[in-house]
Amino acid sequence: MQNSVFQISGETVEYLNSFLSDPANGAVSDLRRIVAKFGSVSEINERAREAGKVENLVKKLERINSPHVKDLEWLAEIRDGGKLVSLSDYRARINPGRPSWDYDHSRAATLEISALQYFPWLLAEVRQCVEKGEVLPGRFIRVRKMKEQEADGGDLPAVHAALKILGASCVETLDTKGVDGSNVHLGGPETITGYFGGIGQPNSHPLRWVEEALYYYVNYGVDEILNINPGTVFLGYLLYRMGVDIRFKISVFMGNDNPYAVLWTLLAARLFAREDGSTPLAGFNLSNSIDDVHLAKAAEIRRSLGLEDHVRIEHHITETWKSIVRQPYNRRDGLLELVKTVPNISAKHEGGNPEDEQGLAHPSDILDYFREKKEVESSGDMDALTRNYLMKHKAVNDTAAALTKAGLSFVAAGAHRL
Repeated sequence: MQNSVFQISGETVEYLNSFLSDPANGAVSDLRRIVAKFGSVSEINERAREAGKVENLVKKLERINSPHVKDLEWLAEIRDGGKLVSLSDYRARINPGRPSWDYDHSRAATLEISALQYFPWLLAEVRQCVEKGEVLPGRFIRVRKMKEQEADGGDLPAVHAALKILGASCVETLDTKGVDGSNVHLGGPETITGYFGGIGQPNSHPLRWVEEALYYYVNYGVDEILNINPGTVFLGYLLYRMGVDIRFKISVFMGNDNPYAVLWTLLAARLFAREDGSTPLAGFNLSNSIDDVHLAKAAEIRRSLGLEDHVRIEHHITETWKSIVRQPYNRRDGLLELVKTVPNISAKHEGGNPEDEQGLAHPSDILDYFREKKEVESSGDMDALTRNYLMKHKAVNDTAAALTKAGLSFVAAGAHRL
């Protein structure tokens, strides 16, 4: 009895299956209705595959005479010419006493940066990598408004084409969230306490989120998006189970700060996995409050559920100086221990190193993510925000160097040859 008390009875599973497959189930039929607007599942996936090809993203830019076409050609030359430092050369410079082959790649931490708001920031980052022999992150998070970047001279297709050229993954944050005025807790930065309950996607927003996700999927091939709400997490599972190849990462704003919250989320991922065991949950960003011991316990739950290869744990190493955590905040030392036992983990850099940020006239601020570009430019803050981003890049490289000196491996953009 003691071993079976937590088991779910076959009768309960049968009841849930009946509920989820019932044509009269309005919650599920509403999802099917939204998906049907874009065609059959196979048609949707095929449209997305075509839209996401680099050559087709470039064609979109050519049609609007975007200057970014030349920039993408330059990035392709950087990649093809091997102008980004090779990982073997990088290791030889940072840790000359260790042979390049003597690194454990099975637990390589993915280098991650947030947030890549503007395409020119990526160009500046690549130039710096070429000039200084630095490494480019393997994963980029974006939080800029989708409609704004779509209208901004092709910023959206340019970034996605560029990251495919460079061999990095990208996550977009959709516009369908409570900051549009629908969440009564949020009136702007002065009501930031509303975020304690999550950014919020009230009422019909989860279905609108699905519709927005499908729009960017079929038109630009955007196949990985941020998820901030239990309702949209659930719909993301169902959408993927239907066969639509959109994946998501769970945001730090979800507040998963203990192994039991992780267990609850991963149980659903396991229940709604496809027959091949895959899940749309590509990344799981735990709360900044979780300590290293309990993050490791959460990772053990992930392993026990057979999701270790499918779900990346995304761990903040640095955070913006303002508006999200108490400073100084730097989890790099803990990461060096975690990666010895926890595979498939990201080292996410949301801010510069605290010692670099504290003296800035304009340190990084999470609230800058929600500013419109025209307001940033009119205020004269664009140079400061660019500097903030490049300081995050510096923090990424400090983490890469620390891992290398410890004989540990990392995942950078694929354009870095071995």
